[in-house]
Amino acid sequence: MTDIRLSVALITRNRPDSLRRCLKSLRSQDVQPYEVIVSDDSEQAFTQENRSLAERFGCRYIAGPRRGLYANRNFAALQCEGSHVRTMDDDHTFPPGHFGQCITAVHGDPKAIWTTGEAGLIDGKIQARADTATQLHCPGVGGPVGDPDDNWAISDGSTIYPREIFDSGLRITENFSYGPSYLEFGAYLYHHGWRSRCISGAWVEHHLDPTIPPRNDAISRLYASLCFNLYFRPDAVLLCRYLLAILVRNPGLVTRLPGLLSLAHKRWSVAHE
Repeated sequence: MTDIRLSVALITRNRPDSLRRCLKSLRSQDVQPYEVIVSDDSEQAFTQENRSLAERFGCRYIAGPRRGLYANRNFAALQCEGSHVRTMDDDHTFPPGHFGQCITAVHGDPKAIWTTGEAGLIDGKIQARADTATQLHCPGVGGPVGDPDDNWAISDGSTIYPREIFDSGLRITENFSYGPSYLEFGAYLYHHGWRSRCISGAWVEHHLDPTIPPRNDAISRLYASLCFNLYFRPDAVLLCRYLLAILVRNPGLVTRLPGLLSLAHKRWSVAHE
């Protein structure tokens, strides 16, 4: 597979200033992607400015489905025409040479899923940095990878997928608007025979907004933990431990548990038939 065409599936919502900063950084790269799709989930007050920005920076603008972050992620990927799909968020910027690193990695193994590290910035200053993406662990959250060349890590806004994944019908679950359920996608793909690899030395700059309060992602975390402990790496002891830990802190989720179990079964049972 030598014809590598890297499409960017950039999602945005209500943040034209962030989108402008992201696109300016992207277009300053010495190696450019095959195409950039901007999928806009914004309220109407922001759509015209976002459309103008996309057009100014030579991108294809499309209206998003407005069903949450992960629905927009799937939708944007399906609009891409390249051989590979690179996810992107509007609050990211990129160090010099970033896209060259990414395309070199894809050429080296076109069948792999490729991920990058991330640096969290506030007011332009790095607050924390992770050298690699994280993979799903039994508590339903991300943890370290064991082997950078054979793992199920996913970096939600900075992962390169072979387009074949989406063409085959595999999707990020859209039942949660945010939270670590995206990590379940990495485990789900790994179980379907797809391997993630980390691009050594590659990372994105994630511009954090300290004014946005943290959201309770307990239901997404519970779902991810159920999938891990019931199907991906079955372990009854760990299942009970983390199920109880999450429900004790979030007792209101008890009524949601049957639906989550049904959702996990419908999604994962096909992979285990």
